[in-house]
Amino acid sequence: MDSLAPSRVEMIADDVLAERDVMVTMRDGIRLATDVYRPVKDGKAIEDRLPAIMERTPYGKAERSRSEIEIGMTTPMNRHEVASFFVRAGYVVIYQDCRGRYNSEGEFSKYVSEAADGYDTAGWLLEQPWSNGKFGTMGLSYAAHTQAALACLNPPGLSCMIMDSGGFSNAFQCGIRQGGAFELKQATWAYNQAIGEGDEFARAAMEAEDLRAWFSVMPWREGVSPVRWMPEYESYLLEQWRSGTFDDSWRRVGLYMEGYYETFPQVPCVLMSSWYDAYVKSTLDNYRGLSGRKLQLIMGPWLHGNRNTTLAGDTSFGAAAPLGGNVVESWMAFRRNWFDRWLKGKENGVQDEPTVRAFVMGGGSGRRNDEGLLDHGGRWIEAADWPLPGTEYRDFHIHENGLLSTERPKVDAAPFVYDFDPKNPVPTIGGSLTSGQPIFEGGGFDQREGEKFYGSKYPGLPLSARADVLSFETEALVEDVAVVGPVTIELYVSSDAPDTDFTAKLIDVYPPSEDYPTGYALNITDGIIRCRYRNSFEKPEPIVPGEIFKVTIEPFATANLFAKGHRIRLDISSSNFPKYDVNPNTYAPEGRGRTTEIARNRVFCDAAHPSAIRLPIVGNEAMVALKPFTR
Repeated sequence: MDSLAPSRVEMIADDVLAERDVMVTMRDGIRLATDVYRPVKDGKAIEDRLPAIMERTPYGKAERSRSEIEIGMTTPMNRHEVASFFVRAGYVVIYQDCRGRYNSEGEFSKYVSEAADGYDTAGWLLEQPWSNGKFGTMGLSYAAHTQAALACLNPPGLSCMIMDSGGFSNAFQCGIRQGGAFELKQATWAYNQAIGEGDEFARAAMEAEDLRAWFSVMPWREGVSPVRWMPEYESYLLEQWRSGTFDDSWRRVGLYMEGYYETFPQVPCVLMSSWYDAYVKSTLDNYRGLSGRKLQLIMGPWLHGNRNTTLAGDTSFGAAAPLGGNVVESWMAFRRNWFDRWLKGKENGVQDEPTVRAFVMGGGSGRRNDEGLLDHGGRWIEAADWPLPGTEYRDFHIHENGLLSTERPKVDAAPFVYDFDPKNPVPTIGGSLTSGQPIFEGGGFDQREGEKFYGSKYPGLPLSARADVLSFETEALVEDVAVVGPVTIELYVSSDAPDTDFTAKLIDVYPPSEDYPTGYALNITDGIIRCRYRNSFEKPEPIVPGEIFKVTIEPFATANLFAKGHRIRLDISSSNFPKYDVNPNTYAPEGRGRTTEIARNRVFCDAAHPSAIRLPIVGNEAMVALKPFTR
């Protein structure tokens, strides 16, 4: 691949230079803006051939990444500060603007250009006189998606990866859609990014839009959306929204890493996410799909990419939660050691570190801390594999009296009946979310309506008080119960509508206390299923009115200690908005329904239809405490 002469060379320091906006030509002639950082000696770039570290981003190769922050810092590092750290360790560092973003040419179409563009950039990299033929990749979120995409094409020279909170295993099941429903973080992301990329007129127009009002008139359509001022953003957003069936469009490289597991490069890979991140399923699916390679899995308790924080939402996990100082010396040092081991062959002990390091939430005091947050607490554990060896899967059945227990339900138990009105959806109160501002936010919250939660009509009212929310609780636990691993809910249901949704939410219920007189219902994980896909995501089918059928809901896996005296709760409903789009109950084509119907939904709990949640239970022997960090 050819490149034009760089627009300018900038000396970052006496020992580091940056070649700014090197325009790297792709196979279709589009040129992508690339910054190349190299080591300098005596005023000149050294001529040694070196390994490279590459990150491809849509967020601006010269912009600060919010994730490049360490314990004790108040402001994230500049890109050149991060690059200089690795350059001084003996690497060439490359940051590139994705197609159609910032200084790169072409039109941005989210996710689907990254494989070929990444592969072509890798080919260019290996042709450079400073390259020794080996490179590693790093990056958070979209910059993890770009890594996964290029690796699916097995580029020459790729030697190791660090995928942080991203890398689609299957975007239809995690990241764009879940259980057939559309993740509306894609709508807020498109709006926020389009503002940053639009010209002065487009930016002013979008800033003048009332996004909260627009969320009340969904689904959007061509020319009738807050992102209509940037047509390329509106176009890809509506395409994702309307692509409800799992067809070949979802099996494209960049969206479907699981289709490439067998040919995926045999290179060491770090996979990292967190329990309140939007990419838990992708990360854990990739871990299983890439088995046989040298892998490290790290799962924290944070929000998306917030690896050095102690909280998520209104919930605190304490001083043990941050990655830096607890699991690794620092994120910078961790990456340097990983690259040193697999790009330079240094015997630095990386290969001997635990395969799995996970934070088990819970076990805190339950008090309100000085920041006004619930002290939920938690601790890090290590393991040889995921799910943890020795995990026991236990079914907790729902009962007509609202009990959740391991006992089988009665023969003659009556079903639960409720009306689901798409015009009055259950509001989203936290969860595994990202990119939702200014409409919604992720994390752990007491499951009560509140002014900061979009769609709340009765601030302070618990969601369980709604007629369309079914809540089932265990008796108060007589001992701690550690739920660590994948969670599955099987419901026997019926509806009088041709299509509807069912949602499920796992909740840790605190007993009343001085700080929380009515207790605290902490959301742990949740999921959804769109019933037209109950038998197949490839072939949707309308519901036969009144027919009883089984649906399976797969929330994200989790790791939470339900403490003695707490209760395990399962909430069932038919909406969780605006995390997911609302089903109009009409069987209209996805993202196009202009009318709605009220669905009368039934959830069964008798012996012939034993609806239940299956929880992964682990004992103390499985939860090996992570050894304090030393190096």
